[in-house]
Amino acid sequence: MDVRQLRYFLEVAQVRNFTKAAEALHIAQPAVSMAIRKLEEELDLTLFNRQDKKVSLTAEGEIFLPHAQRILDDLKAAEQEMGELRGLTKGEVRIGIPPMISAYFFPDIIRDFQRRYPELSLSVLGEGAGRIQKLIGQGELDMGVVAGESFPENLEVRRFLREEIVVCVPLDHPFARRGSVTLAEFIREPLVFYKEGYYIREFFLDVLKGTGAAPSIVFETNLFSLVKSLVRNGTGISIFLRMVVSADQDLAAVSFDPPLHLDLLIAWKKQVYLSRANRAFADFLLKQIEER
Repeated sequence: MDVRQLRYFLEVAQVRNFTKAAEALHIAQPAVSMAIRKLEEELDLTLFNRQDKKVSLTAEGEIFLPHAQRILDDLKAAEQEMGELRGLTKGEVRIGIPPMISAYFFPDIIRDFQRRYPELSLSVLGEGAGRIQKLIGQGELDMGVVAGESFPENLEVRRFLREEIVVCVPLDHPFARRGSVTLAEFIREPLVFYKEGYYIREFFLDVLKGTGAAPSIVFETNLFSLVKSLVRNGTGISIFLRMVVSADQDLAAVSFDPPLHLDLLIAWKKQVYLSRANRAFADFLLKQIEER
């Protein structure tokens, strides 16, 4: 058994297709098939069901999957830690941040972090919180910003911000003159909303479950800047984190009654070595919030 076989196994297990796995790995498909076949021979087990071009993990494959992931995680951690023991002065932070808050909360954090640690590079991936959580679990991201209250057991989380969710309306809308708006009033309006995968959407729909009411969604997008534009032109109203609309003079931010708040957290994978660069960023973020 070698590392290459484990990497191939994990890629096939993720995409459930040998050809797509080969494309992602940038190698020929027969090489992937041969490596997996050899791994199965060495284990004397069948790891994948192969029927009518459909690939799925066998019961044995499901059991082997977390072991393979852990081996690769441990190998990556060993390489990082040994590099640091050799006096490595360079490092990279790979973090996922939802687009809505990356544009309004993190620019100053990123600027100040790079001034404090000019030897470290920072790579930011803009995805929804749900997708970020998944990528951390798969080891494709070191850390990320997630939202909510419940998380898989394999994630370590630290809350750094609680932000209010507000109704966003144009200045000529009746709600703009109100101090607050109820859920019932809000969902009777035409809504411009976020697509699946964005936690603010899932959070709000969960809140509505207890009411038995359904929102009137007239348009969905994953572009929060487009949501703002459609609110401005009267297509519908929407919800935002307060920080995102507080500086917009042509939009009004109105609280819900009762108020709604969203917890934002920095997360990384449990029991996986967190590099010096990533530890530095997490500590820096939490310290900045504490000082503010």
